[in-house]
Amino acid sequence: MNRKVVIIPTYNEKENIEDIVRYVFKLYDDFHILIIDDGSPDGTADIVKTLQKEYPQRLHIIERQGKLGLGTAYITGFKWSLDKDYDYICEMDADFSHNPKDLKKLIQACEEGAELAIGSRYVKGVNVVNWPMSRVLLSYFASKYVRLITGMPIHDTTAGFACYTKTALKTLDLDLIKFVGYAFQIEMKFSIWQLGLTLKEIPIVFTDREKGASKMSGGIIKEAVFGVISMKIRSFFKSYKRKG
Repeated sequence: MNRKVVIIPTYNEKENIEDIVRYVFKLYDDFHILIIDDGSPDGTADIVKTLQKEYPQRLHIIERQGKLGLGTAYITGFKWSLDKDYDYICEMDADFSHNPKDLKKLIQACEEGAELAIGSRYVKGVNVVNWPMSRVLLSYFASKYVRLITGMPIHDTTAGFACYTKTALKTLDLDLIKFVGYAFQIEMKFSIWQLGLTLKEIPIVFTDREKGASKMSGGIIKEAVFGVISMKIRSFFKSYKRKG
């Protein structure tokens, strides 16, 4: 049986973490969860460690000291997952903005040949619920901008809901990924695409969080906007070679 894990990075998610863990495990009896917690002062990690007593073989946690960035959290999780020999490695937010029911569709896309399946808000129109219009427009046109600059045939280039195959992550040199904020999601897709691997967008509905605070900031947006240009320029001088 193919082994599956979903990586969930957390910072101050005490309102959501128990619910999301229980919901994923209720839906899927063959999934494991890895929490990457960046020293949440609200006790998120303590809640996870209590739940580990209930799910000792399926729930895992890596605790880090302080906010080290979304990108480094996922890279840490990817390396851990490869060491544990998982076949499908998913990424998902803790706040239910990504519907755990859609994990099945992402896994299926990878089983059918995709190396990276992307939960896409924009592949079929705009499927975002409870965001203010200003944020919808910012996100939508950011993806359009990234697509224009990079040439990637992806509608939702900033999506944070995805499934990678073990092969894709082993092919990519994770130590060369530079960005630590939300631009990390763009760089991962761009690198996979540059390596000639198969990407597939799966339509989802994104629903804004009901509990907890958003982690979006001006610095994150700046990194995404200006980082894409530098990433594209670097690609002219960089040889994307498959690892191994």
